[in-house]
Amino acid sequence: MKIKVLIAAAALIFVIGIACRIFVLCSPSKSIVNIVRDGEVLYSFDLSKEENRSFVIEYGDSSNTVEIKDGKIRVSEAECPDKTCVRTGWLSSSAMPIVCLPNHLIIEFADENSEIDALAE
Repeated sequence: MKIKVLIAAAALIFVIGIACRIFVLCSPSKSIVNIVRDGEVLYSFDLSKEENRSFVIEYGDSSNTVEIKDGKIRVSEAECPDKTCVRTGWLSSSAMPIVCLPNHLIIEFADENSEIDALAE
């Protein structure tokens, strides 16, 4: 009797694990990205709808070049001393945001519950 209960419990855990995995794989991926400076959203993009392009964001005497390509975003060039933002590479859904501290710039996925505050031009 104990063996049947253990087998049934193992089968139930297995089925729940598979169901959770399917739910995670089928959930929509993050595609809304905000570019923020000092708490203000400068740009907001839906990467799934953006065309490939690059643009420059100025900050004082410095700047960051942001590249959108194939539904991904990164800082491709920066006029900051450490260039950590450039070395971070492409923003991925499981990664931390791209941050350029000297230029007060953050590129991050938007919270799923938030609305787009600013539209990219």
